[in-house]
Amino acid sequence: MNKALSIFNQLRPVSIGFDNVFDHFEKMFDNEWSIPTYPPYNITKVGPEEYCIEVALAGYTKKNIAVEYADGLLNIKSIKEDKKEKDDLIHQGISKRYFSKTFTIAEDVEVKGAELKDGLLKISLNRIIPDSKKSRTIEIK
Repeated sequence: MNKALSIFNQLRPVSIGFDNVFDHFEKMFDNEWSIPTYPPYNITKVGPEEYCIEVALAGYTKKNIAVEYADGLLNIKSIKEDKKEKDDLIHQGISKRYFSKTFTIAEDVEVKGAELKDGLLKISLNRIIPDSKKSRTIEIK
């Protein structure tokens, strides 16, 4: 058994309401599951409750990319375009591979927007902390 799965199995009995998190990580360690390395990306914490995903997409335009969010999954993928013959193209060194990259987003994180500029797709996210989860002092009676 994978050591990481063993840790998750030890945490399950003392964790309430995290079943979907454990299930997600168990899928990550399945033999068939692998993390695609293309396109390269960064995830940055830009503030106490703010994050930014930057995806390197040189050569892509807004028309070539789709960003979709549903059921806690943020999916970034390329869209096939009609092939156009480039008569003057002698060498193609900039890859335009077709890809799909998925990120799991926590329930309390909101996807604010996306911007493509200078070959970088930037997706901003913000963690929303409900009042019920904010730190507070409990009065003792």
